[in-house]
Amino acid sequence: MSEKKETPVVRSPGSARPGFSFDVRLWKISTTTRKHRPYRLRWVVGREVASAYFATFPLADSRRSEILQAMRRGEAFEIESGLPESEIRAAEMAAEAEVGVEAATRPDPSWLDFSREFMKRRWRTAAAKTREGLADSLASAALGMMGDRPDAPDLRTVRRVVRWAVVPAHEKEEPPPGLEQAYAWLTENSLSLSVLEESSVAEDVHYRLAYKLDGKLAGKETYKRRRRGFNAAMAYAIQKGYLNKNPIAELERYATAGRSSVDPRILMNDTQVREFLASVSYVGSVHRNRGRRLVAFFGCIIYAAMRPAEVVALRESDCYLPDEGWGVLTLRETRPVSGKKWTNSGERHDKRGLKMRDPEMDRPVPIPPILVKMLRAHLKEFGTAADGRVFQNERGGLVGTSSYWRVWQEARLFAFPPHKVESPLAQKPYDGRAKAITDWLRAGLAVAEVARRAGTSPDVIDRHYSGLIDNSEEEDNKKIERTLGWDTEGSGAA
Repeated sequence: MSEKKETPVVRSPGSARPGFSFDVRLWKISTTTRKHRPYRLRWVVGREVASAYFATFPLADSRRSEILQAMRRGEAFEIESGLPESEIRAAEMAAEAEVGVEAATRPDPSWLDFSREFMKRRWRTAAAKTREGLADSLASAALGMMGDRPDAPDLRTVRRVVRWAVVPAHEKEEPPPGLEQAYAWLTENSLSLSVLEESSVAEDVHYRLAYKLDGKLAGKETYKRRRRGFNAAMAYAIQKGYLNKNPIAELERYATAGRSSVDPRILMNDTQVREFLASVSYVGSVHRNRGRRLVAFFGCIIYAAMRPAEVVALRESDCYLPDEGWGVLTLRETRPVSGKKWTNSGERHDKRGLKMRDPEMDRPVPIPPILVKMLRAHLKEFGTAADGRVFQNERGGLVGTSSYWRVWQEARLFAFPPHKVESPLAQKPYDGRAKAITDWLRAGLAVAEVARRAGTSPDVIDRHYSGLIDNSEEEDNKKIERTLGWDTEGSGAA
């Protein structure tokens, strides 16, 4: 099909706002070889050519008439799209109206109501520790979602209120004594979820996740856990249509406190371990044998790198304790302390599978003869709990965190001189686990095998313990001398 000669309609240029121009040239309709839309209309705005194709000549002629009328009205045309300013404004107004309708109809719960809704959704499938961690994240974020009214409750009370309010079982209960006024205030003044779209609010919430109430940086793992919990809440908010995106997703992570590797000062040497365990046996010796019940308990941490919650769950049937030589503990479950309100059973200890493993998987851990003897002596003296657990309190129940923590602290006073008591040396039971892992690495075990025995990943072992494998500078220097063939004085070639 032949193309007709095009004659432009020209309008003189003038001044216009950025991106627009009065310099418009409109051509006559032409035909092309297109099968479905053969009629073409072209016009030039500034130096940019705009074009449109139509199925019939009347459609093309109608569009040409609209553009010509806009030119005669003196409208500027957008250079990029070639459209007259009136059409651009109409499109913008329609878009704004659509956004306005969407915003007006979109649910916008308060932060407190949203926190309850989110926790109710996650409660059934989350472990007790996970529930507690999510509640901590929501309570921390709540400090940035309460505005700046002068009558606001103190921040510590706000955290307590939110942690209580998000437990589904408390939905129809009255708040505990001392929290009534703060709960009523938050119910009325908790900011709407949509306020998170304001950058200043999002930044304040992010700050609350990374800092403690005293203004000091939170620990590295605390911040990571809080941010992970908040991100989970934001994913739910997006899924429900409350928000379009995570408001802190692009905010830079804080350089939170905490070391990337274990502090070598926490590690006991072998002599200190023996003195410490002997001291444990003297703690509470005149009061229900508090210490003697926990000697083997702490031995499992120090010699088998067991987590305290794994030791609490250990059963006699999980133990292979021969008369001589090495034994094996086959770990199958963990009993972390989470508090009654977070567990399904209403007990303080949750019952879970091993950390970082499928619920049905176990973890065999070889144990040295010294720990075998300790466990055999413990079972001979104290027997087992009714359900076969190796360790029990005086009433046959689970060993509580506060119980073994107090005994550990009292034993430090007996075992170490005053300057060591004031030092980081073995400040908490978990430091005994670090001692075991470090000993295995120094013995030459492969990182993967150390990780398997400890129930963690090789990456964690490498990241936290690599600097402790051999911290003897003198021995390192001798290794270099032997490799280079130097004499022991380093004075020249051998």
